[in-house]
Amino acid sequence: MSEMNLRSVDLNLLVVLQALIDEQHVSKAAERLNMSQPAVSRALQRLRTTLQDPILVRTGSGYDLSARAVVLREQLSHVLHEVQAIMQPEQFDPMQAEGVLKLTGLDLELILLMPDVIRMLREKAPNLRVEVVPQLPEHFELLERGDVHFTITGLFPQTHHDQYRRIEIARTGHVCVMDRDNPLAKGELSLQDYANASHGLVSITGKGPGMMDDALGEFGYKRKVMLRLANFMSVAQFCQQSDLIFTLPKIMATHLAQGTSLVLRPLPKEFALPEVVLYMYWHDRYHHDPMCSWVRAELAEIFSP
Repeated sequence: MSEMNLRSVDLNLLVVLQALIDEQHVSKAAERLNMSQPAVSRALQRLRTTLQDPILVRTGSGYDLSARAVVLREQLSHVLHEVQAIMQPEQFDPMQAEGVLKLTGLDLELILLMPDVIRMLREKAPNLRVEVVPQLPEHFELLERGDVHFTITGLFPQTHHDQYRRIEIARTGHVCVMDRDNPLAKGELSLQDYANASHGLVSITGKGPGMMDDALGEFGYKRKVMLRLANFMSVAQFCQQSDLIFTLPKIMATHLAQGTSLVLRPLPKEFALPEVVLYMYWHDRYHHDPMCSWVRAELAEIFSP
């Protein structure tokens, strides 16, 4: 038997077929479907041709189902139910959800921003598992590949801007971090003292100079970067009991200085730096995903100003 080409079949006929099987009468099926009787009669003729079966057969008391139609009755109900489920928007019930939510970001950003999110998820979606995926040097690569649902970063995508969406989750200024015994820890920090200090730099991308190098260059200064780190988590260990100073986002510096000998000092007044803005990004492929839509709504409430 050759396989039927579905492209040649009008699947709307299945709805008419179900009404005809249920009602076993053309006029009643037409009334149920809010169609004219001639239109249902034409549909019945097409069904008979396609299925090579009469579907309705005349009896002494009216019409009855053919043997094939009796078999089709159960199959059709199941098929139409499945089609309806496919076509309806997927619903997300957080209390019943058992999927995996995948996040990525820098360790410190996740430590600062995610505890409230995890507490919310444990309360409202207790069966939803969370997986933190190690961040890649190219911060948007995991989103591009579909390996994570969200990434937290203050960076901006360099390509494919139209594929990403975001919400703001934090905004902060900059401060200097240094050991409390550093001579620069007391009094106002001048631009020249800042430029002449021994600097530590956290370079997330591992590329190029830091933002402060550009800022100092505008005043004709060049700083000495004596230590370059790949992440924020080790700043306190390297900065304590040393002459190094780091320039960091304030929310990160405040966290790193807790329980240490580090102090936070304002930057020289000559600097007018823009605030650091941290975003939660997602790829367009997940924009209409029910789980991700629900998570975004909860995040917007958690991080609302």
